[in-house]
Amino acid sequence: MNRRNFIVRSLYAAGSCLALSPVAAGEAMWYGERNGDDYFTLFRRPGMSYRPFVRWWWNGNKVEAGELVRELRLLKEAGIGGVEINPVKFPEKTDDLGVKSLQWLGDEWIDLLKTAFDEAKKLDMTCDLIVGSGWPFGGMFLEGDERAQMMVIGVKKLEGPMQYETSVFNLLKEADPAIQEPYPGRTAHLVALKLVENPLTRPEGIIDISEKISGNDRIRVDIPEGNYALYALVRMDSFGSVINGAPGSDGPALNHLNRAAVEKYLNRMSDAIERRIGPLSQYIRALFADSLELDGANWIADMPEVFRRRNGYDIMPWLPLTMYKMAGMGSVGDYHYGAEMSPEMRDMFNRMHYDVEVTEAEMFRDRFSIPFRDWCRRLNVKARAQAYGRGFFPLESSMYADIPECESWTTNWLQHRIGEEMSNEDYRRGRAYTMVNKYVASAARLTGKRLVSAEEMTNTYRVFNMTLEFLKMGCDQNTIVGVTHSVLHGFNYSPPEAPFPGWIRYGAYYNEKNNWWPYFRYFNEYRARVCAVVQHADMYADIAILPPLGDQWTTLGMQNEPFPAVVNAPYQTLLWEAMSKNGNGTDYVSESILRDAKVSKGRLHCGKRKYSSLFLIETERIEPDTLAVLHEFVASGGKVFCIEKYPAMSLGWNRHEARDGEVKQWVEKLKSFPDRFVLLRKPEDNDFVKWYPAIQRQYGLTPFVSIADPDPYVMANRYLRDDGAEVFLFINSNLHHDYRTTITFPKTTARAGRYPWVWDLDTGERYRIALDGQGAFDLYLAPADSRFIVFDREEKGAPWRPLPATGDNVQTLEGWDVELRHSCLDTVEKTHFFVLDDLKHTKYADFTGTVVYTRTFHVAALPSRRTALNLGKVWGVAEVRLNGEDCGATWYGNRLYDISGKLKAGENVLVVKVVTTMGNYVQTLKDENPIAEKWTARPGRAPQPTQSMGMGGPVTWYEIS
Repeated sequence: MNRRNFIVRSLYAAGSCLALSPVAAGEAMWYGERNGDDYFTLFRRPGMSYRPFVRWWWNGNKVEAGELVRELRLLKEAGIGGVEINPVKFPEKTDDLGVKSLQWLGDEWIDLLKTAFDEAKKLDMTCDLIVGSGWPFGGMFLEGDERAQMMVIGVKKLEGPMQYETSVFNLLKEADPAIQEPYPGRTAHLVALKLVENPLTRPEGIIDISEKISGNDRIRVDIPEGNYALYALVRMDSFGSVINGAPGSDGPALNHLNRAAVEKYLNRMSDAIERRIGPLSQYIRALFADSLELDGANWIADMPEVFRRRNGYDIMPWLPLTMYKMAGMGSVGDYHYGAEMSPEMRDMFNRMHYDVEVTEAEMFRDRFSIPFRDWCRRLNVKARAQAYGRGFFPLESSMYADIPECESWTTNWLQHRIGEEMSNEDYRRGRAYTMVNKYVASAARLTGKRLVSAEEMTNTYRVFNMTLEFLKMGCDQNTIVGVTHSVLHGFNYSPPEAPFPGWIRYGAYYNEKNNWWPYFRYFNEYRARVCAVVQHADMYADIAILPPLGDQWTTLGMQNEPFPAVVNAPYQTLLWEAMSKNGNGTDYVSESILRDAKVSKGRLHCGKRKYSSLFLIETERIEPDTLAVLHEFVASGGKVFCIEKYPAMSLGWNRHEARDGEVKQWVEKLKSFPDRFVLLRKPEDNDFVKWYPAIQRQYGLTPFVSIADPDPYVMANRYLRDDGAEVFLFINSNLHHDYRTTITFPKTTARAGRYPWVWDLDTGERYRIALDGQGAFDLYLAPADSRFIVFDREEKGAPWRPLPATGDNVQTLEGWDVELRHSCLDTVEKTHFFVLDDLKHTKYADFTGTVVYTRTFHVAALPSRRTALNLGKVWGVAEVRLNGEDCGATWYGNRLYDISGKLKAGENVLVVKVVTTMGNYVQTLKDENPIAEKWTARPGRAPQPTQSMGMGGPVTWYEIS
């Protein structure tokens, strides 16, 4: 059996054991039959486990019992359902108020851990606990080969004839990589020296001169006539430190390739805690492994022997030639660093490089991912993990976690203009999710897991500029990828007496001093309803996509996920997005997944999933065994689409000539099915949204919903519930423009006995909608809007009558009395705006707080029909009162209010309170407040742009039918 298939097969077989119940700790599990009312009741009043959790940074472990209890209650009141306890280094340039730091795993620290656990249980909140502190795992208690190692190269280009003399120190310095957090006690060792012809055209041009390494510091080499490259192979021991480790868990990073060291580290943590307070399973849902940013760690002493066993040849004579110059985070700094090579030599070392990468990933899997999962199981808690970094399989590694976790970045909101752009050139622009999220969510679905968490929305830069609207848009995008629960990044332990703005390690300033904190519960209610639905259904997909990871690892090497420096098919995200925007569901798969697939009646059965079509994205290299499965699939009626090229060669070095021949033979066999093994050219402008519908129609790729006018900002998912109901989610990621189209559901969905509903995510109510005879419905989405449409057996209910953005007898309200209530200075300034405008275009651009707009207007005769108010463009949370009556608050999209019955004949007083962001004001403090300077004007970074604030209008009221 292929070793790389065996582990996937084992995961599939254990799927029912690995799959986490969709209901987390603290919720009653459903057993037996469920009906539509059960689902709807859960949607209306989602339990605590569906609400967003927060990463709770225990800054510097400077924590006290009373404040822990206060903050948990504060979070509960804001609608937060749980916490991930996360000790972390104390923020720089911050007043610690004289509070002492506790040692991680010390008795005092563990006692306060129990304080938090006990209070959370009283509040019905869930606790997770990060393993270690900061990232990656590590500590001063690690010794010798328990500490991370890496192998790197340094190259000197020389021209002979000459006698070259240098020092070992110079060679080590040349090889020294950029490390994010170097460990002061790191050591470097010269392992091998190779003199290589430049350019290299033959294996014999590599001369091993390692005998030149002696006990002294000098290296002397006779360089023959011609050009050469001197390769130094260097091992770095204890090279990196824990990043932002709290006291007691700071120091050198752990070697994640050392299974004994990994298990010792994990047991050290659980033994210390359980000896003092008893089983962890009494207190926590999961233990959490943060993203594995190992800074290029790639070595352990038995690596050569493991490689030889797994690949059938010795890598050490060739290893330096398979490597590139390493830069920060383990990324490649220079692909042309060493000797130039002929195409034959480059192919040889590319293939060997692939073998090295796969062996490393397998060792991380066997020595870290599986031991971590097994440790959690022994403790009877869940394994929650961000199972990516550099050195891990982007898809398969997440299959070992009970709760696989994605990551999204708020920083992208400003840098990459979420809601403003949806670029076809840069996959980051307009997206909150990172590229790895599609792999993680696909891994979950392949193993039958419905709980997929995400670190949302990671903010390490512009922490004061987040709005609830942007938070919603980012989380909505992640839901489309496959996320079903949010862990917000993050909440800082910060005593209220700490000087403004408090203790901030990272995060979007989730803090009681934030202007929008009183309205935070609106977002949390919204997000809880989304998660309550999607955690109890299977996200649908009938198309599989194979990203070209084999090619990438061969020619470019592993990337540091979730932030790859380079990818060989940058448009791969655009492909699955285009399919979602045209009503098809997709999963990513890997070759190991495909090789283990079962084929039946034109379907690929992969674990818990089945697919009728497969897209290969510029896949040039592939294993023959994979093509054998694809041939069986195509022969049985399935479809395989090759974008830009057919596969032409195999992966890896051993027996590659014979395996290349097998690849060519299988491809020729597949070409005998020209209508089902198809070569496609990608669109020249990368506009896959416009490109895909023609493919969809020509090859019968049936959508789960037909969308008349696909839009780059609008995406859709379909979910299948256990009771047979179908759920459709539509989102609009455009911040400024609404969207209208006709959607048509297939007859299998809109059939007799199934009735369509809108489930209102803001109110928790449901409303019947009517389809025409063809199953069509006119869909309207406001900016930043989202919509659940549910088909179930419930027949009767109130009709869907949403407020329109305009109507009859429109009246525009101009000229406003304005109060600017500054939240930090406790001042009030009164003025009058004849014309409404974005505050950033006025002298109040640096304001923060609440802007109160008041307008008195006359109504001669009361309308006989329903009436609505539209505030026009608003930046912030808007709360409305009309004639003293509360009309509600809006925090995203169209700012519409039902004012029926609130108008009166004669004078009416309308008061609109708009709560602004804080970033514009905080930026003015940069010269007097070091924390403000760090988060708004960090040296080396572009100044933060001034943010829009207030009410821009036009404000109208009107009658509606």
